[in-house]
Amino acid sequence: MSNNALIKEFESIVGADNVMTSETDRHTYSYDAAVLDSVMPAMVVRPTTSEQLGKAVKVCNDNGLPLTVRGAGTNLSGGTIPHPGGVVVLTNGLNRILEINEEDMYAVVEPGVVTARFAAEVAKRGLFYPPDPGSQTVSTIGGNVAENAGGLRGLKYGVTKDYVMGVDFWDVEGELIHSGSRTVKCVTGYNLAGLMVASEGTLGVFDKVILKLIPPVKAAKSMMAIFPSVKAASETVAAIISSKIVPATLELMDNFTIRTVENFRKAGLPTEAAALLLIEVDGHPAEVEEDAARVEEICRQNKADEVKVANDAAERDAVWQARRDALPALAKLKPTCVLEDATVPRSKIPAMIEVLEEVSNKYNLTIGTFGHAGDGNLHPTILTDKRDEKEWERVEEAVDMIFERALALGGTLSGEHGIGLAKSKFMINETSAGTLAYARRMKSVLDPKGILNPGKIIG
Repeated sequence: MSNNALIKEFESIVGADNVMTSETDRHTYSYDAAVLDSVMPAMVVRPTTSEQLGKAVKVCNDNGLPLTVRGAGTNLSGGTIPHPGGVVVLTNGLNRILEINEEDMYAVVEPGVVTARFAAEVAKRGLFYPPDPGSQTVSTIGGNVAENAGGLRGLKYGVTKDYVMGVDFWDVEGELIHSGSRTVKCVTGYNLAGLMVASEGTLGVFDKVILKLIPPVKAAKSMMAIFPSVKAASETVAAIISSKIVPATLELMDNFTIRTVENFRKAGLPTEAAALLLIEVDGHPAEVEEDAARVEEICRQNKADEVKVANDAAERDAVWQARRDALPALAKLKPTCVLEDATVPRSKIPAMIEVLEEVSNKYNLTIGTFGHAGDGNLHPTILTDKRDEKEWERVEEAVDMIFERALALGGTLSGEHGIGLAKSKFMINETSAGTLAYARRMKSVLDPKGILNPGKIIG
């Protein structure tokens, strides 16, 4: 079918206003938050109903058009960079919260629902949706599921996969596939919902997601521990975890990040501190008091200069907003910001901190380190300028070394950002040739024409 005929076909499905072909529109959806080259799609299609979405997928398959689904494009692995000449299918027109069931504690949403909006609506009903990726004010549930997004609360509450009860999705033939259930337990057939989590749009196109909700916490206490070295802070993380206390959040910031965030936000962070741990414990009020006292004791035993406890909600919110500002603050310093998320077992955090210092010195690069230290997920952020070819070569070598050493420590390539295009070449290092061959055989059956987000994860 000719390009003009395809445009007419899509217009007949979603309406002329929802088919975008101008150079400006195509450029807008040619890149995401990863530091990778943009790729212009042939067109952008925006369904607003489930039926339209299914028909659009079928048209792409019938005509062999590469299809990349895009929510907000906040992913950091190149997962929503389109294939040359392909179609970008936007989900921001599929943004309805279809059900919040307070009695059985689940919700049903369309993929384009913004994460923070969903969490706020759930909270209004006296329930709690824990996953809180840093991009939650703009990222969408479909993208969260596709990338298995995490967040600050991942240590205690887990990540997106821990809340997915079911996914309805379109296959390439335009058939609607139902998976999972609204029940707490479900072992009917293959775990297709689990297969869809972290699939990055390579196996199906999400139509609806069923999400587990939980009761809200009764009490919480936040504190900031100030350390004379990153090493002392990282050793404290390991000590807290080994004491069998599981905080809701346990975050680390190094001095460079502290100073950068304070300049950005003026949150009252101690800029002289070599490192900070931001810690929150939650649960039953008595348990919170006991755990907070024990955590404070562990921090002091591990050389903390000071431990400050938030006195009220305003102080608590200011501290956590400062942590969420780490990436945008660092990103303002240099034209290019490379944020990684290689993750190691929690006990290996001190060793990984040493690796990052070694990498920074070896390649003469500025690296700001922050992240979810409590679950082993650090975010070393390399500040650079991609236009400086010699420095960029050092950056690429540094990233290779970070991945290599994280894997050597028993870690993984990605804790929450996904593989996409950025890390697909490293997959063999963590898995095996057999693993990749198995995944490719599976995809070849489910997507015989290879239209679903080609090139992602397994190349």
